Amino acid sequence: MIDLHTHSTASDGSDQPARIAEMAAQAGCTAFALTDHDGLDGIFSAGARAAELSVRFVPGCEISCPHPGTLHLLVYFVEPGEGPLQDELIRLQQIRDLRNRELVARLAGTGLPVTYEEVQAEAGGTGAGRPHMAAVLVRKGAASSVQDAFDRYLAKGRPGYVEKERLPVDHAVRLAQASGGVVVLAHPLSLNLTSKALEAEVEGLAAAGVQGVEALYGRYSPQDRAGLAELAARHGLVATGGSDHHGAYKPDLAVGVGTGDLDVPDDILDRLTDRRP
Repeated sequence: MIDLHTHSTASDGSDQPARIAEMAAQAGCTAFALTDHDGLDGIFSAGARAAELSVRFVPGCEISCPHPGTLHLLVYFVEPGEGPLQDELIRLQQIRDLRNRELVARLAGTGLPVTYEEVQAEAGGTGAGRPHMAAVLVRKGAASSVQDAFDRYLAKGRPGYVEKERLPVDHAVRLAQASGGVVVLAHPLSLNLTSKALEAEVEGLAAAGVQGVEALYGRYSPQDRAGLAELAARHGLVATGGSDHHGAYKPDLAVGVGTGDLDVPDDILDRLTDRRP
């Protein structure tokens, strides 16, 4: 069993990167990937702890791309350091910090009790995002739960929302491949497309250089997973999988098992490795 989609405090999760490695080992995973949003800050810590626990570690990240729905790309086998994608991720993190400051200012402007410093503290000093803002709002009694905070203040169209910069798919794929990475479409049903439109979308992504589809996603039903695996096969793509663990911010998703029934086969990682540039 493996898990190729997890998040830590280096972006919008509640658990430290090293703790993700421990959770993977406790769940019985032979391998896991850390795929924080727009950054690689947690890679060294997670990788070091994984080595101590004899769990195979895959460095990665998750990138947002423009789309009427939600289009995220998972990039695997990219290490921190110099490189085309690495340089772009640093730029995105700088822009993300500016966005966070504007978001907090909007929340404060509506009378909500949240400061930038509190959000940074909630995130452990790095990788702050909307879930951390939501957690501060919950702690201060301005929302009943993280989901309530999103629904009322932080989701798209709500008072505190600020649009984020997204990389066009072809640009993201080129940067990833130039940095030795393999690209996979994350949680494909988030595109909110009909079956016919999703087929066309995946065909286009495959032509752009995407190598896999996250068919075995933590929250998907067995029927959805089977259908997406067949979709991936029709386009010569690897059907990958992961929990999308975010810790306390998505409490129903646990490392390795998702909502309880996730079981991603080990050989999927070997198939992805074979696709490396």
